[in-house]
Amino acid sequence: MIITPPSAEAATGAVAELYDDDLRADGLVYAHTAAMATNPEAYRAFEALVRAVVPSIGIRLYEAATLGAARAIGSEHCLLAHGRKALRADVVDEVGLAAFAAGDDSGFREDERLVIRYAERLSRDPGSMTDADTQELRDAGFSDRQIVDLTLAAAARNYFSRALLALAVPVDEVPGLAPELAEALRGAR
Repeated sequence: MIITPPSAEAATGAVAELYDDDLRADGLVYAHTAAMATNPEAYRAFEALVRAVVPSIGIRLYEAATLGAARAIGSEHCLLAHGRKALRADVVDEVGLAAFAAGDDSGFREDERLVIRYAERLSRDPGSMTDADTQELRDAGFSDRQIVDLTLAAAARNYFSRALLALAVPVDEVPGLAPELAEALRGAR
């Protein structure tokens, strides 16, 4: 990592809260949390954005957008973390998630596959997107609010993933993922 994050031993206030959240959930402080704890207000603002978009699209589509963006960017951090979240939320099973890592989205529902493709386009070349990209979402029944929130979900993943990559934040092992699945997600592109 190209920064020195606040130490867990000296953490107080908002930093200690962030570290405690990780410790309670998984028994460790993730490297991405430590990096973002350098500016805990910004990290909480990111989390608030996520909480603002999920109600209109639901957790399944949020995870689809997140995974699509993470795969397009090549963010191992987010592929691992949100692969596990998608499994725990029954968005996709392990077979479907392994297939996703290999570029096969058939383990997801049709609307989720559409969102994955949209998030990938947004993540790879947002300047080339046209009305046709959102027309696919409209044709599938998504409202303007949902289209905005799907766009924000994918864009937020770009923000977070790219920050972690730029800061050279180490990729942690994520408890609860089978080693072969974690390896497949690490290689997803």
